[in-house]
Amino acid sequence: MRKVPGRRALWLCLGSSLICLAWLAATSNSARGIESPHIERFKSTWRAQDGETIEQIISNVSKVAHFVPRMWGVAELDENDYVFVSWTRHPDDTLDEQYVITWRIALDGTFQLASTYAKPMELGWQALALWLIASEVKDGERDANLRFLHDPSNFNFVTTTQGRLGDLLRQGRCTIIQPVGVDYLPKQKDKPADKGDLWRVFLLVNCNIPGPRLFTHNGVITFEKSEGQDWEPQSFFAKRIAAYPPGSWFARMESKEREE
Repeated sequence: MRKVPGRRALWLCLGSSLICLAWLAATSNSARGIESPHIERFKSTWRAQDGETIEQIISNVSKVAHFVPRMWGVAELDENDYVFVSWTRHPDDTLDEQYVITWRIALDGTFQLASTYAKPMELGWQALALWLIASEVKDGERDANLRFLHDPSNFNFVTTTQGRLGDLLRQGRCTIIQPVGVDYLPKQKDKPADKGDLWRVFLLVNCNIPGPRLFTHNGVITFEKSEGQDWEPQSFFAKRIAAYPPGSWFARMESKEREE
């Protein structure tokens, strides 16, 4: 995890996909107090795609992940106003161990999430919690909530024509193993031919069902979703899950599929 000086914290939070430290509240002269109409309006109007408020998301996430909200504030940068909330992983973390999530206030008064790393929260609190816990595992954090990370019901925000992903995995007698990925991938400006911004869910599973061992043991499940679009299966196993009911994923396979 990369550390950055306080005065650059907000800017790097806007431009980097990595978590960045938030000394902003204490070091930036452009930061204003936590009592602000911008903050109150943000809390009352901003919603995740499933309708959750920011306070609902923060409350739920803090119960399952290492996420301790610290303070709200408003900052000015390049003639734009930003609402931000700082947080730490542990209650006794020091000021230079804080992180920040920022939203830019658009000209029409709407709030646009500017911290790319936190974009999973737009899918709801479970997606953000999964991202945070997966990051804790990657960073070697003690007591990461693996039970939450491996609970299929927490992936029900991914929907298919057959139903919700978590329900389908349970019915298909699948258990989730490491690693788990819930990420937001911004389009790379130097790669115009690539896909645009999208969310991606990546899972490895073991399934107690008949089928090719390549898929039932360490099977790869990948779904992607662009803004305003439905989830689309990307891996072979994901396409089977989206096309057939649980228990019938490998009942019928074409010769080309068997070769693949």
